[in-house]
Amino acid sequence: MVSTICMTCGGTLHWDWTEAFAKFGFNDGDGQIETWQVEDVLIDSGYDVTVDNWGVHNTLITSVKRHGVELIPHSDPRYRFGYDDPRLYFPGELVALLDQKFPSRGKIFRFSKVITFERDTDVSVLDIDG
Repeated sequence: MVSTICMTCGGTLHWDWTEAFAKFGFNDGDGQIETWQVEDVLIDSGYDVTVDNWGVHNTLITSVKRHGVELIPHSDPRYRFGYDDPRLYFPGELVALLDQKFPSRGKIFRFSKVITFERDTDVSVLDIDG
């Protein structure tokens, strides 16, 4: 996992580059969003990149093009953008680049959503795996 300094507490924040392509990445957009770091690496490596907000969810990369060719298969029914691991659909050279720049130590994209219900001072967390 990549380590970054938390802008809120000054502690260590751990994240994975796949979160920049995940609807629920960076704690569903409630955490410190590091999508810009992945965007910078891609642009510096010659890719054309588009970043958008997904409603009230994460800020994510919605388009990655190389020589005018879109690499995110939005129209391919085998993949669900924002939900499936981008390692499944990106070319090997792109995955290798991002794995090199943002070493994950074997972390696998996690399909989950965390919903928090608050009642006075009582907080309960429901973890739903997709």
